[in-house]
Amino acid sequence: MPLLQIAGAEMHYRLDGPVSAPVILLANSLGTTLDLWDAQMLALTRHFRVLRYDMRGHGGSSIAVPHFDIERLGRDAVALLDALGLARVHFCGLSLGGVVGIWLGARASERLHKLALCNTAATLGARSTWDGRIRAVESGGMDAIVANVLERWFTPEFRERKPSDLARVQQMLRSIRPEGYTLACEAVRDADQRTNAERVRAPCLVIAGSHDRATPPAEGKWLAQQITGAHYVELEAAHLSNVEVPVAFNRALLEFLLA
Repeated sequence: MPLLQIAGAEMHYRLDGPVSAPVILLANSLGTTLDLWDAQMLALTRHFRVLRYDMRGHGGSSIAVPHFDIERLGRDAVALLDALGLARVHFCGLSLGGVVGIWLGARASERLHKLALCNTAATLGARSTWDGRIRAVESGGMDAIVANVLERWFTPEFRERKPSDLARVQQMLRSIRPEGYTLACEAVRDADQRTNAERVRAPCLVIAGSHDRATPPAEGKWLAQQITGAHYVELEAAHLSNVEVPVAFNRALLEFLLA
């Protein structure tokens, strides 16, 4: 398991695809690991060197700090690129990964070729909602929130039609260390990237899910309106659109990246 020391933390990452191809960095959602992107790998590695990583407190990455915010997670991504000698990459982030992407697009645009912001928003829900989720995990562990989170992540049709895919994501969520999850919840709770959204200068794709209750289409449309020249795509999915409709997601992402 390749690890790098990033600002005091051990950062787990993985590189796949042709060594000489342009690099795309994928950043996943709260409560998932780099395996979230498995359904994208075959399509992306035909054209790109794909860099995936686990954010602090998720998967194989450590925490190392008592608290962290979106800026810290953005700086982690930049430090990962520095450590691997990557001057400039494409970036695709989903949910929490998309919030980090907004920060990068505004604060480190010189490191980006193109930016894809998927199922995300400049602010993500009411503070009271996140505080309730934090309390639930602190008292009952990850099992206390799994059922509710999966209902928000996927449509009822997908949960019924794809039980094996649902089980895989469920196991991923259960595997996250509670302390890493709650610290990331605090970062999401406190995130406000509205000002940064206006400063994004990289060519940008915004992907939303028609049935996404966590980051509704209105949030995606707002982002696309704030970012000069951004292209908006809406998919028939809930929050984890890359898992629920991978063919449509991959098509939209590749059309944008290869244009």
